[in-house]
Amino acid sequence: MAGKHAAFGRLLREKRVEKGFSLRKFAELVGVSPTYLSQVEQGNVQPPTADRVKRMAELLGENPDEWIALAGRVPDDLPPIIQKHTEVPDLLRAVKGLTAKQIRKLREDAERMKKEGK
Repeated sequence: MAGKHAAFGRLLREKRVEKGFSLRKFAELVGVSPTYLSQVEQGNVQPPTADRVKRMAELLGENPDEWIALAGRVPDDLPPIIQKHTEVPDLLRAVKGLTAKQIRKLREDAERMKKEGK
């Protein structure tokens, strides 16, 4: 399957083993079958839903948003925000090409504006 799925699977297996989770126990905690989890780790199937990827990241002490992106998914809370605020797609297009540092600055500015508006 696609390289992106393989990269996600390799990272998942590496972190799961590093944290001492057996395949069976981790699958149980995430709510998937051990067979499916094994297939994900081998890159043979698509990663699970954003919700399950988030759970995996939390169990492993990793950043859920980064893992959801690596899995090729979109966090469940974003589609309603995008649908409610029609300006958001333009904002996302505008940040394309910015550095991570620049995007963090924009986020901090947005959080400050939100606080000031209350």
